[in-house]
Amino acid sequence: MRSMRRGIKEMDIILSAYGDAHLAAMDDAGLTLYDALLNENDQDLYQWVTGQIGAPDRFAALIEDIAQHAGAR
Repeated sequence: MRSMRRGIKEMDIILSAYGDAHLAAMDDAGLTLYDALLNENDQDLYQWVTGQIGAPDRFAALIEDIAQHAGAR
């Protein structure tokens, strides 16, 4: 539920689709990292996912996975 209704519609769509496809299979560490990602600003997330700016190292692999799922790159 936290993957949607975030603030900007683009991130609602991207994160909802990603969450539906991947969250059930994530381990505790993956879920913890995803939860931390959801606390980031939507504008930053959108720029990371679309490759406009690089994601922080902590989130780089997760953002790459989200971007690939969204077809953003």
